[in-house]
Amino acid sequence: MSRLETRRETGGPADARFDRVIVADWSSASSPSPATPSADAIWLGSAGAEESSRYHRTRATAEAALRAAVLDALAAGRRLLIGFDFPMGYPAGFAAALTGTADPRAVWHWLAERLEDGPDNRNNRFALAAEINRLLAPGPFWGRPAGLPLPDLSPRKTPHRFAERRQVERAVPRAQPVWKLYTTGAAGAQGLVGQAMIHRLSQVPGVSVWPFDPPEAPVVLAEVYPSLLRRAVTADSAPIRDEAQVRLLSRALWRLGQSGGLAGFFASAPPEAQEEGWILGAGQEDLLEAALCG
Repeated sequence: MSRLETRRETGGPADARFDRVIVADWSSASSPSPATPSADAIWLGSAGAEESSRYHRTRATAEAALRAAVLDALAAGRRLLIGFDFPMGYPAGFAAALTGTADPRAVWHWLAERLEDGPDNRNNRFALAAEINRLLAPGPFWGRPAGLPLPDLSPRKTPHRFAERRQVERAVPRAQPVWKLYTTGAAGAQGLVGQAMIHRLSQVPGVSVWPFDPPEAPVVLAEVYPSLLRRAVTADSAPIRDEAQVRLLSRALWRLGQSGGLAGFFASAPPEAQEEGWILGAGQEDLLEAALCG
């Protein structure tokens, strides 16, 4: 009997223990990141039997590494949690307006069918956001390079019919609005390219996406916000903040899982999270920080 089967017989996955936790700091860059590990690029932090951090110059190589980790975990009968630092949902009403259903999975599928994202990171995220704005006029997305001629995508925030922030971003005020596509903290751009990937990964049997699915599958994907550990990251000696964030958050989540503390995190999402998504650990900064000291 495998370790996974044993856990299922004893109530296993509900205890939220994972053999490995990966945290991904994503990027919506339009070209490969520098050859030398750098900030504002893709970093994957991993904790479990071993701890590591890996730098990726492109989304394609990072997605391939994550898919390999998923397949390896499934083949070995081990549980894997992967946290992504981009929004997996939008304020209430957006999914239905765009796809006809409030299910955020329909948005992931819609984006995956239309997003062009090459192996060199070239992508059409701004044009895709402009298309959404045109369909939903007045549309919610904003922010673009000044020289990009997209009349349906304003460089600045404009009025629209949706809430500016999800419920979870009201609980975590430092998190950026999901509609912002350009300049510092452009979470919206990462969401567009990231949700297309979530669609692909979620098609693998044995993968679930919390909070839209119960966190009981062998592999669970979730939204995270590494800045919840800002004090620990500031105190860390790593020269690149992004690397410290993924390394420390993966360690904290793994340790919490081993001690039983993650079950409460998974149980804390309110009803609106079923449409909007939720950040794993939102409002639980003290517990995350304490896990690093354990």
